Amino acid sequence: MIWQNDAAAILLVEDDDATRESIATFLRGHGHEVREATTAAEAMATWEAHRPDLIVLDLGLPDLDGSTVIRRVRREATTPILILSARDREADKVAALDHGADDYVTKPFGMPELRARIDALVRRAAGPAADPTGQIRVGELAMDVTRRLVSVNDVPVHLTPREYEVLKVLMMHAGRLVTHGRLLRAVWGSAYGDESHYVHVYVSQIRRKLLAADPTGAVGALIVAEPGVGYRVAMA
Repeated sequence: MIWQNDAAAILLVEDDDATRESIATFLRGHGHEVREATTAAEAMATWEAHRPDLIVLDLGLPDLDGSTVIRRVRREATTPILILSARDREADKVAALDHGADDYVTKPFGMPELRARIDALVRRAAGPAADPTGQIRVGELAMDVTRRLVSVNDVPVHLTPREYEVLKVLMMHAGRLVTHGRLLRAVWGSAYGDESHYVHVYVSQIRRKLLAADPTGAVGALIVAEPGVGYRVAMA
């Protein structure tokens, strides 16, 4: 739902008063509507009552772990969830993303980074991944999912079927961090959940082919790695 003036409605869940007030002031200053919660119980009640466009969620809440909120929301909605947490271990990031979070920012963080991540998730949630013609476009990178074609500035990029599937998953989740596990399950199947080196090899091959079609390197740089966690296609 959009509460007013087409601004994104954000539920901010953070128990540290200073951090919450700082973020809320910043987001409101950029036109967003913000509701605040300090506990998991309050967050779930506010989400039920108002169904915001996006949730910014701390994991270390005083009553329950933030993953409880993720699971509750994911039972019935695809509302983007951005984790904001001091937990910086790869295992914590992977667990939150596999529970259904869309992105993860580690404290301390800069407000410009936070805004960029939020804007990317809001844009991604604004409409379907592909337009009515079956095109997914991120900057100069385009994918025709109907014809299984990829191009850069209208220059065809010849990918193997597996390379195409990897890129398709990333582009359909543009702006969202996709874990190695999710990529593996989507492309190779559940039996390959621990073979993350497969992903590294195929992403490297895709980047090389994109670079050949775009010598400036700008399109190849759209695929951003989060070491030990996964990859995202950056929103142009």
